[in-house]
Amino acid sequence: MRDACRLFPLLFLALLRGLCHGREPAPGAVTCGSVLKLLNTRHSVRLHSHEVKYGSGSGQQSVTGVEASDDANSYWRIRGRSDGSCQRGTPVKCGQAIRLTHVNTGKNLHTHHFPSPLSNNQEVSAFGDDGEGDDLDIWIVQCSGTYWEREDAVRFKHVGTEVFLSITGEQYGHPIRGQREVHGMSTANHHNYWKAMEGVFIKPSMDPAKHDEL
Repeated sequence: MRDACRLFPLLFLALLRGLCHGREPAPGAVTCGSVLKLLNTRHSVRLHSHEVKYGSGSGQQSVTGVEASDDANSYWRIRGRSDGSCQRGTPVKCGQAIRLTHVNTGKNLHTHHFPSPLSNNQEVSAFGDDGEGDDLDIWIVQCSGTYWEREDAVRFKHVGTEVFLSITGEQYGHPIRGQREVHGMSTANHHNYWKAMEGVFIKPSMDPAKHDEL
């Protein structure tokens, strides 16, 4: 009993120290600067873009979903709302605003008030040059915990128009036959869940100056 009494203050201090410093990110947290592919869990296709422009609507670079897991045009880099707001290696929090920059073309995932060509939902495009676009490139990561974990299915809600990044299965013909339409939907449902898949992930660190690549 006497030993337990001595131990209690130490346990209390350890608990207090943990509360003051906040919860450490799990090793599987998705981090700023990571390059990854995103899988739509309902339709099993990866978020994709390429140098093919929409023939209607905005005429900007199209964004689609592809079944192939090895397509190099499906890589996206996670960046902050503005430069410096999401330092490399910092875990992405649930509710955080991010940009998704297409690696091969340098354009950001974007949406605006144009109808999508197949479903007549809201068009999603890739926009900007060398990672610089405008305020319609900003998305909120919606997840249930503290951080966006790699094994979690998450939603991306657009800040400017409040739609969710979605796929409902419509397929394009020539010249991108078989690829799925990506669009924005006003309701949260099973068509707008995404999961982090293949990529180069920066190890999570609460100190952005200390990080390594997996």
